[in-house]
Amino acid sequence: MNILVINAGSSSIKYQLIDMNTELPLSSGIVERIGLEMGVIKHKTFTSGAEEKTIEEFPIPDHGVGLKRVSELLMDADKGVISDPSEIKAVGHRLVHGGETFTQTVVITDEVKAKVKELFPLAPLHNPANLIGVEVAEKVFPNATQVGVFDTAFHQSIPEKAFRYALPEKFYSELRIRKYGFHGTSHKFISEKAIEYLGNPDAKIITIHLGNGASMAAVKGGVCVDTTMGMGPLSGLIMGTRSGDIDPAIIFYLAQQKGYSVEEISDLLNKESGMKGLTGLTDMRDVEKRQREGAPDAVLALEMYAYRVKHFVGSYAAAMNGVDAIVFTAGIGENDTSIRRMVCEDMDYLGITWDEEKDKNRTDSLHEINTAGAKTKVLIIPTNEELEIAKQSLELVK
Repeated sequence: MNILVINAGSSSIKYQLIDMNTELPLSSGIVERIGLEMGVIKHKTFTSGAEEKTIEEFPIPDHGVGLKRVSELLMDADKGVISDPSEIKAVGHRLVHGGETFTQTVVITDEVKAKVKELFPLAPLHNPANLIGVEVAEKVFPNATQVGVFDTAFHQSIPEKAFRYALPEKFYSELRIRKYGFHGTSHKFISEKAIEYLGNPDAKIITIHLGNGASMAAVKGGVCVDTTMGMGPLSGLIMGTRSGDIDPAIIFYLAQQKGYSVEEISDLLNKESGMKGLTGLTDMRDVEKRQREGAPDAVLALEMYAYRVKHFVGSYAAAMNGVDAIVFTAGIGENDTSIRRMVCEDMDYLGITWDEEKDKNRTDSLHEINTAGAKTKVLIIPTNEELEIAKQSLELVK
């Protein structure tokens, strides 16, 4: 059974066609610069272990034109991986915000689409684009079941004592202001892999998703009990351009004393802060290069970055009354030895230790990098959000 996974943004569509018999991709790619003068499609196919790339540039005025061309590439006489759209049984859509309405994966109906529209105010940059992807896919693949997988769903198990903010009750009951969390498909995928590896369904896992966007989750017995991102994706860890947690008084000071507008403060905290604000750089490899050269701003930025992660490791160990494993994932988490070392050092009080040789000599995709006999496992597990979306979609169309 083939399942197409779509992640539609305001001017892009990421996609992956997965053969669920093998759980391997047949094709993947991205449609970029939708609505601009010239768009581009970067398309890959995987056959017999070989990868073949196709790049096309042409005007892509809307998502419909882009996805229609993707379907044509999937069925191309020479390079295609399917012969007919009917071979795609389901289209799994990444939907960012499900609010409190959607606590699990759903088949998309008119009622579901209406509910997603009601949630636009909670994710104004993402949900409208996600819904466009759904509506376009319904037309391009009319015989496929459309499935919605929500970034926030995995975190809906967080108890009220952890998701509520200490605001007057009406702000929750009327405006639904609360912690929702994001990166849920990633945290779910890697926590399940960790539980399987440990052979303990009751394991206490701290998942650490470190990319340009970054978040952590506390997962106890497969159930999320807390996460670092809140009502939006700004809070928690230091990120590529986002500040992470700050004192709210800073916002009042900038607005009342320095004349910053709400829009300027939002841009500051979301687009100009984090590693970019501290160093002028957003790529961790560039920051670490400057650190090795002795640049004080890069040294401090990395110390702050690792400290914030350690802060939440301690917090979540307290929340779960212990920890059996911490798991690094995503671009930085999976590939950055230096960050893993900085996070793990001086954490032996929690049984967390780091083995340099194990870290540098990885042999498996799931890799253990703690010292022998360590009380707490330290794991690297590559995330695969597309496969997780496909697996959840498959459960609804079997």
